[in-house]
Amino acid sequence: MITTHNLGFPRIGPKRELKFALESYWRGDISQQQLEQTGLKIRQQNHARHRQLSFTQTGDFSFYDQVLDTSFLLGNVDNQYKKDNVTELDSYFRIARGRSSCDDSCACFRAGEMTKWFDTNYHYIVPEVSANTHFTLSPTRLLKQVEEAQLAGNQVKPVLIGPLTYLWLSKTTDNSNKLNLVDRIIPVYAQLLQLLAEKGITWVQIDEPILVTELTDEWKHALQKTYHSLKASNIQILLATYFGQLRENLQLACELPVAGIHVDTINARDEVKKVIDWLPVHKVLSLGVIDGRNIWKTDLIKTIHWLQPIYQKLRERLWLAPSCSLLHVPVDLSVEENLAEEIKPWLAFAEQKLEELQLLAHALTSGEDSIQDVLALNQEAIENRKYSRRVNKQEITNQLLKVPELSGYRQTPYAVRAEKQKNTLRLPLLPTTTIGSFPQTSDIRQTRKRFKNQEITTHDYRSSMQKEIQQAVSQQEELGIDVLVHGEAERNDMVEYFAEHLEGYIFTQFGWVQSYGSRCVKPPIIYGDISRPEAITTEWASYAQSLTDKPVKGMLTGPVTMLNWSFVRDDQPLSQTCYQLALAIRQEVFDLENKGIQIIQIDEAALREGLPLRKSDWQSYLTWAVKAFRICVNGIKDETQIHTHMCYSEFNDIIEFIGQMDADVITIETSRSQMELLQAFDDYHYPNEIGPGVYDIHSPNTPNAESIVKLIRLAAEKIPVNRLWINPDCGLKTRRWEEVIPALTHMVNAAKQLRQELA
Repeated sequence: MITTHNLGFPRIGPKRELKFALESYWRGDISQQQLEQTGLKIRQQNHARHRQLSFTQTGDFSFYDQVLDTSFLLGNVDNQYKKDNVTELDSYFRIARGRSSCDDSCACFRAGEMTKWFDTNYHYIVPEVSANTHFTLSPTRLLKQVEEAQLAGNQVKPVLIGPLTYLWLSKTTDNSNKLNLVDRIIPVYAQLLQLLAEKGITWVQIDEPILVTELTDEWKHALQKTYHSLKASNIQILLATYFGQLRENLQLACELPVAGIHVDTINARDEVKKVIDWLPVHKVLSLGVIDGRNIWKTDLIKTIHWLQPIYQKLRERLWLAPSCSLLHVPVDLSVEENLAEEIKPWLAFAEQKLEELQLLAHALTSGEDSIQDVLALNQEAIENRKYSRRVNKQEITNQLLKVPELSGYRQTPYAVRAEKQKNTLRLPLLPTTTIGSFPQTSDIRQTRKRFKNQEITTHDYRSSMQKEIQQAVSQQEELGIDVLVHGEAERNDMVEYFAEHLEGYIFTQFGWVQSYGSRCVKPPIIYGDISRPEAITTEWASYAQSLTDKPVKGMLTGPVTMLNWSFVRDDQPLSQTCYQLALAIRQEVFDLENKGIQIIQIDEAALREGLPLRKSDWQSYLTWAVKAFRICVNGIKDETQIHTHMCYSEFNDIIEFIGQMDADVITIETSRSQMELLQAFDDYHYPNEIGPGVYDIHSPNTPNAESIVKLIRLAAEKIPVNRLWINPDCGLKTRRWEEVIPALTHMVNAAKQLRQELA
């Protein structure tokens, strides 16, 4: 049989067991032993799922983040997090979130900086290194998980983040050259490989996804040096690449002294022939033939026909796998009960993708006739999706013809608009606001659930939501915030809520994927052309505005974020789907403006997330992404102030395109980076207004007024104070009111203090 394996599997559990266990542990409701038992149960379930494959993998499970796990594995941990004789797990959570269950309400640790894992919606904790960094192997947890898998009777393939990818993802704290650490990190990996070999491990998967990025000669040389050093290990290395094409790194990848390489054929199918030609005859070629990042069923017959000549040539040297870790897709489609009968057969989640993998291997070795009935059903689903009337609608195609005329800039330049908005809004210096959402209490969630289950009437639901809006507005006025929000009590998720009101989307019950730690999201699925049948937010925004004389922001999710945080159809260009979303959001913008909403925030939290991994490909993506944003606001009044929000992004290399968006106000995450991200705006001489986040909402720690004042002073060194806003890093839905009220109180007090000083 062909060797089949997986690069990684979802670790949240089929019913998000890990999420609930983590949050219980952080609250102090369960012990560390109980949390560990939950982790063990999930790992055992995952090993059972891989029993039909040639390998199961270890090292893909994490209590928070696999990069942070690697930092602990390599001993790259600041000792400040280990003080008070806490367990290693509590030190781990202190870095992940600034606090663990063992810390009292006054304990406060700086949470590690967080950013996106390549071009996905998964977040990782950024490792910190310096010229003084030394690595020390700490393998106990990984080796224990290897033993667990072996006891289950599986052949085990540990999964490691490669040493060069780890350094590439790291942040230097002293501007030193990260590559100077190569000679220190190689011996630690060599030591680990030796320990794994002693455990009876024959293959290890080392992930080096940086091979699909643009690498300097210095990084290429470091890769060669590293793997020439590791080849002495008594273990076979499968070097895994994914998320893109190898391009100029193809020859390098093929020639590295490893036992095999993995190629993502969903993104790099055209390179496979070149890889086969370059790859030495003694090396294994693993092909990622199942899409690990999207939920569409694999066209099995088409894939089999493509693989057949490759199999005839490579035989036992051919391995099959998903394109990347299945971390990025939901666990199991079979538990979904409410999906449309026509659409459900078009889909495959993680468990189904492993089944597809086995079917491909079986067909190649035993012939298509051996699974003829299964292939017939698969082909029927592929054809039904292709020709379904639910997918393509001519009226939407006709609307797209208007896109070129709607993608220009606002009617007048920012300086002119700003003066009109100043006279209309009459806001103080350093205006305060929040990013949009307030705590989603159990009562709010229960009310939404009961309404969705038709257990309460529409009238009762609206009354309940209005009560929540009243409370949010009243609380903000009491705090003294200048620009209010309605709190978004009616929204389960910033993407899913809007998607529920658009045609062309479907939704799952249990399609959760991990974003970071215990944070899980349930991306909606774009299966067809997008349209907006009716207004979405005007009722709630108008009601909130009726309760106060202060301006209330209308809160919308932007088209690029709707695109990047959904599972997207793969049968047309992303740009075309994004323009459809932009046209729908534009209708909502005009409805809000007509209802008297003077400030409208269009969140593009995921703008950077969609960036291609190679800078040479950025221009095309950013051009249509910015165009989509401008479509949303084309034709609105100068007096209407447009805000946008972006999360956890480096802006230096895309600042020109952010400028082209021409939002009147942009709010960004800057608290964890201590305002470092503002340097890009300063260098660019960004002309519009900026709200740098002044406290980290992803941590339970409450900032004091002094820390906020310090951050704003840092911001004022780069951005003129008359163009600065004061706000949190992100929405507050995941926090509790007991945390939010003191934090916002300190934020408002900091603004008042700074205004007095400046006056």
